[in-house]
Amino acid sequence: MPVAAGLPAAGDAARLPATGVLAARLNALIGGPDEKINVVVIDATTRRPLFQQRADRPATPASTTKLVTSVAALAALGPAHRITTQAVRGGDAGGNVVLVGGGDPTVTTRTSTSASSTGNPAFASFTDLARQTATALKAAGVRRVRVDYDISAYQGPRTAAGWKPNYLPDGEVAPVSALTVDKGRVAPGDLERNTRVADPPRAAATTFASLLGRHGVKATAGRQTQAPAGAQRLGVVQSPTLATFVEYLMTHSDNDVAEAVLRQVAIKRGRPVTFAGGAEAVREVLGALGVAEGVLTNDGSGLSPRNQITPLALARIAALAASPERPELRAAITGMPVAGFSGTLGPPRYRVSGSQAGAGMVRAKTGTLAGVSTLAGIAHDADGRLLAFAFMAGDGKGSVDPGKLDRLASAVAACGC
Repeated sequence: MPVAAGLPAAGDAARLPATGVLAARLNALIGGPDEKINVVVIDATTRRPLFQQRADRPATPASTTKLVTSVAALAALGPAHRITTQAVRGGDAGGNVVLVGGGDPTVTTRTSTSASSTGNPAFASFTDLARQTATALKAAGVRRVRVDYDISAYQGPRTAAGWKPNYLPDGEVAPVSALTVDKGRVAPGDLERNTRVADPPRAAATTFASLLGRHGVKATAGRQTQAPAGAQRLGVVQSPTLATFVEYLMTHSDNDVAEAVLRQVAIKRGRPVTFAGGAEAVREVLGALGVAEGVLTNDGSGLSPRNQITPLALARIAALAASPERPELRAAITGMPVAGFSGTLGPPRYRVSGSQAGAGMVRAKTGTLAGVSTLAGIAHDADGRLLAFAFMAGDGKGSVDPGKLDRLASAVAACGC
């Protein structure tokens, strides 16, 4: 695989491409200024624009929003941050357990073996949490409990402004909650079935009660509550690191994890742990990084068509994440799919005429909504210079061709000009 599939080097020693030549190649692919596509290519080191077409005009970013969310989270929390899910003693005298959700939607009932077979990270084990809890209860002589649940870490609605009504029934995302198991999937072992439960925390409590039963403690699902201050901890599990989370959500464009990461930023910044509070917190962090201009979001995943981001903002954020001066942001780059090889840029993309030159040389986040296709990332050109780009096509009203964006990215990578 070409070198760009690994960590990108700054490419400072390589010469910049001639803007006239680059413009001629890109314009030939764009098809003229009337085409509904906003484009920018910048030098990743100097942030100097090399090609622009409506680069400062906001457009619907779709899932390239996840690049914004990920960079803000890594900057605010650090790549080693983890999310805790725990079980504690309730207020009743030995009669109830409280599941306390910290916002990790990937806590799983699947075994580590079955998880690794999917190529996913080693997510926190709900089964292990039940085992720890049952062991502690039995040691205290408790053999029967009610499982209540605390979801107070999150506030506000479980869906974002602009989300389409079909997103939940179609399984694009689960209702966002501080306590969710297996991303709220009805059948977590069936990767072809995306159906989600209507009430993730209630479903989690029911599942936990069943798991406690397997470990010798009879249990029933209880009610929503708030864990007592200083409650005795019975068991605890932690998510993968934020760096691992970001790599996963970027590669697979995972909506559930993106929304969880957004709320972690809100918690860190002391903002309301809601869609709006998370968006506000992200913008604050981006402002401190100097890359907030041109960013307006309503969620963390990009499912909301009300999000508006300029191509220039996306390219600047990608360039910042690729900078050797910001190693804490690196997971936002290493998580980007590699053209023609991984994630949402895997085959057949970059395996056809016109885009093959970008295979292995382009790392980018994709975005797709009805009538919208976007691509933002980085590429080494033929001389080894690292460039950042963002292509945003469509207005939500007509058809779009993601292949055109792949051809544009490949033209950037192939430019030894």
